[in-house]
Amino acid sequence: MTRIIHLAQIKDICKNMDFGPLIEEGFAAYSAGRVVVPPVGEMSFAAPPGDTHIKYGYIRHDDCFVVKIASGFYENPLHGLPSNSGLLLVFSQKTGLLQTILLDEGYLTDVRTAVAGRIAAKYLAPQKVKAIGILGTGIQARLQALELRSLTPCRELVVWGRSKKSLEDYRTALEQEGFSVSTTREVAAVASTCTLIVSATPSTTPLLTAEQIRPGTHITAMGSDTPLKQELDPAILARADLVVADSISQCRERGEISKALAAGTLQEDEIIELGEIINGRVQGRTADDQITVADLTGVAVQDIQIAKAVCAGLGEEKE
Repeated sequence: MTRIIHLAQIKDICKNMDFGPLIEEGFAAYSAGRVVVPPVGEMSFAAPPGDTHIKYGYIRHDDCFVVKIASGFYENPLHGLPSNSGLLLVFSQKTGLLQTILLDEGYLTDVRTAVAGRIAAKYLAPQKVKAIGILGTGIQARLQALELRSLTPCRELVVWGRSKKSLEDYRTALEQEGFSVSTTREVAAVASTCTLIVSATPSTTPLLTAEQIRPGTHITAMGSDTPLKQELDPAILARADLVVADSISQCRERGEISKALAAGTLQEDEIIELGEIINGRVQGRTADDQITVADLTGVAVQDIQIAKAVCAGLGEEKE
């Protein structure tokens, strides 16, 4: 019989779990060619603005395969609704039968995305970080800061947002989590003070320019997960010493790398895959003055790994 698991139970299972090692294993398996991930299914909407992604795949010789549907409709908060929603379907890889429906309402997508940001920073961020820059004020912008707590002792945030209210709400929430938060509506203020920057917005025009980026800066760019979105000037990737993709094949079609390839500021043979660094085939940051960029578009193997962990947690609950 198919199990249907709702958000409250999913959160209860997740509260004491660290998904970092599992998702690192997933990236490593993906770059080693052990994961089957078809192209992303996608629908984009203009009025109101939003998008829905269908990501799916399986790890060879595993027990299950996963289909994930996740939506982001960015005007929903104006109507008292969450901007994100979704669910994951877990099927048996042996029979094709649907085993578990995880009605996570987009929660697991948020969590696995934030964990991927921490993993990218683990291998690419400078050792000493005086301030963390965050572009965006939404749920992902908050989760990214929280995930970085286990990686760096830095608790200074410089946060950019488009509205005073969203910035104040962000400040209130993150100060309750032990951060010192400075807010700004000038992106240049983030670049001038921070050497670890996370961009987590749905912007369709570049926010950061190449001349703003200081030597020694790492940027984790994760907002640009459709062909229409863009947060970075393509010239930033031309300046970077390391350009890292979660999936090279996926980043050809979406994300900051796709824009740089189209602009001619980057060649595909200059791109490294995150799993290759995790596997030890390629080095991550090797010098304090390097500029590094991680383009995270979200890969189905992350959904597979987090879904498997939650399902395993369900089994432990029964024991």
